[in-house]
Amino acid sequence: MVGIYFSGTGNSRYALELFLQEYNKQVEPQRDEDFIGGAFSIEDGNAVDAVKAHSTIAFSYPVQYSTVPKILRDFVIDNQKLWKNKKIFIIATMGLFSGDGAGNLGRLLQKYGGEIIGGLHLKMPDSIGDEKLLKRSMEMNVRLVKEAESKIKKAVWAIKAGKPPREGLGILWRMAGFFGQRLWFGHQTRHYSSKLKINEEECIGCGQCVRLCPMNNLELTDEKAKAGSRCTMCYRCINYCPRQAITLLGKKVVWQSRIEKYLEGDDNEHT
Repeated sequence: MVGIYFSGTGNSRYALELFLQEYNKQVEPQRDEDFIGGAFSIEDGNAVDAVKAHSTIAFSYPVQYSTVPKILRDFVIDNQKLWKNKKIFIIATMGLFSGDGAGNLGRLLQKYGGEIIGGLHLKMPDSIGDEKLLKRSMEMNVRLVKEAESKIKKAVWAIKAGKPPREGLGILWRMAGFFGQRLWFGHQTRHYSSKLKINEEECIGCGQCVRLCPMNNLELTDEKAKAGSRCTMCYRCINYCPRQAITLLGKKVVWQSRIEKYLEGDDNEHT
């Protein structure tokens, strides 16, 4: 088994790494496909070769409006020949609700010959740092991570017992995802966004956002960050900007969320 992920603020990466760690503990490899091949970001040039070398894949990603982020959808389509006859377990992370998060990616992979063997939904700290309505306390976010860890361990035990969880898969889940979010907001991820905003008065030209952007959508011009029109809404730049100078859906950063804060028990609730 090999792990493939896309992650904005680290939730999906952390979930996948823990899943593989638990899988490795609980399995005595008997066949080639049982050996753990590590976790690879879709941004890693080695990801494609890793998929080619394994017959079973654990795929982890953050749900956006009950849909797949544009960057991940493009990766799957661009490498469509990779998925034929692969057995795939999907981990979908979310801030609130996704309906059929695992199923949404699963249907795309099935289109290119993948076999979906299970799905797992994990509620994690929300990464949309510029929307106050979605914010939780530090205590609640730490609790969400702990609950996700427990759920991952139980899922691995279920897989080993031959009964993998199937969250997000099936018609009822699909209806929940469609009527819950996709019908109203699904258009948000059909194309890359040009709505990323940078406050030039706050920007100090450190270049961190440029280095972090998975789309190369940011650049430094005259010692200020400038945004293009290919934002995949991962919120990475917004949550790591030291001056909170970047926004997307909201007008002001109210909380910077990244997985390290909740693993380290940072008690500074607002950055």
